[in-house]
Amino acid sequence: MPVIRITKEFRFEMAHALAGYDGKCKYIHGHSYVLKITVTGQPISDENNPKLGMVIDFSDLKETVNNNIIERFDHSLVLSRKAALADELKREYQKVEIVDYQPTCENLIIHFVKILKRVLPENVSLHHLQLSETATSCAEWFATDN
Repeated sequence: MPVIRITKEFRFEMAHALAGYDGKCKYIHGHSYVLKITVTGQPISDENNPKLGMVIDFSDLKETVNNNIIERFDHSLVLSRKAALADELKREYQKVEIVDYQPTCENLIIHFVKILKRVLPENVSLHHLQLSETATSCAEWFATDN
């Protein structure tokens, strides 16, 4: 059976600030993120399986990503644990994510890869993630590079 790649796109809104940064991104600001996830696998060949011919049902991939990434990060403020007032903001507002890294586009994509590797079915492998922070700026992760 051939190996096939499939890609699903997700969109979410998120704010962040980069603690200690020497530019405008040190201020709390938001982005309209676009996350593209590409997985690989062999299409299901079992004639009795209702998902015959699918690597993974797009709706299953959507549910997995929504439950583990989008619901957590959409309309949230993401701050490094080192950021001033991070804990106070988390106590005051419901959607504040305190992370152990600087919440750059690059570090967010690494975090998303770790999450997805834990929750994707065994027969599906991560191939590529692309996280766009703006219309002209993105970070990419490829399994072949790692």
